[in-house]
Amino acid sequence: MNQNNIAVTVKNLTRTFGDFVAVDHINLEVKKGEIFGFLGPNGAGKSTTIRMLCGLLMPTGGEGTVGGFDIITQSEEIKHNIGYMSQKFSLYDDLTVGENINFFSGIYNVAASKKEARKEWALGMAGLKDKRDTLTRTLPGGYKQRLALGCAILHEPPILFLDEPTSGVDPISRRNFWSLIYEMAKSGTTVFVTTHYMDEADYCDRLALIYRGKIIAEGTPNELRKNYMTRDVLEIEAEPLVGAMEALDRQGIETAVFGSLLHATVENAKVAVPRIWKILEEANTTVRRIEKIVPSLEDVFVTLIEVS
Repeated sequence: MNQNNIAVTVKNLTRTFGDFVAVDHINLEVKKGEIFGFLGPNGAGKSTTIRMLCGLLMPTGGEGTVGGFDIITQSEEIKHNIGYMSQKFSLYDDLTVGENINFFSGIYNVAASKKEARKEWALGMAGLKDKRDTLTRTLPGGYKQRLALGCAILHEPPILFLDEPTSGVDPISRRNFWSLIYEMAKSGTTVFVTTHYMDEADYCDRLALIYRGKIIAEGTPNELRKNYMTRDVLEIEAEPLVGAMEALDRQGIETAVFGSLLHATVENAKVAVPRIWKILEEANTTVRRIEKIVPSLEDVFVTLIEVS
């Protein structure tokens, strides 16, 4: 990969806390202008990695650069050239919307000649032009989220780190937030986003899946499905759901709950479907549907952690 096109690079990055290895020798390259997703369950090492890349936490080992700056020796330079938004939204609840924007303009040293224009931009982007004097703590989660994003990029950074930015907000707000991320990436901003929502994986250009501090897969969403999902996935609609799951588990068929449905991972869908019908009927469950589906990124992740 052309090094001039790289926004973030990491080699053997490691972080331990006593005997606990939070991040275990990970390697990454993120291209300029791409949306890079860092996916994994809570406690996998996502936030620890973000904090090291943002210059907020010193690595135990390894090396890396962000925007061309060394994460160990140039952390202050990194802080001035990135935007950072945590899952807590980084806002001050006892300030008004406008006061929060003014505060972060000062923190990020936004030029005096630009402050008013950037403030109006942030208010417009967040949909809060008529709420600039509203106390931030009274805002719904989706508005707080967009306001936090606006505050994080008042200084128009080339690289934006979003740590679990959609945690705790409703699905519509999550979708609207991703629309904003798309717009930023189109304008050339590099976006590095962590999430434990597997359905958000398809919003990203490329992904790294992290589990227990290790990267277990990397690629585009389609590459992950193609390269790491060699078995078929069946979607099963049956009642009672738990009874169906237990009946299949007793027969050695791997299942996972997806909402009100089951996903079963099998070697061959044609062979497995009639066998599953028989197992479920003999278990006195009502089977409404069994069909082969395109695997989700969650299916891929579940498969990978079973063998890791």
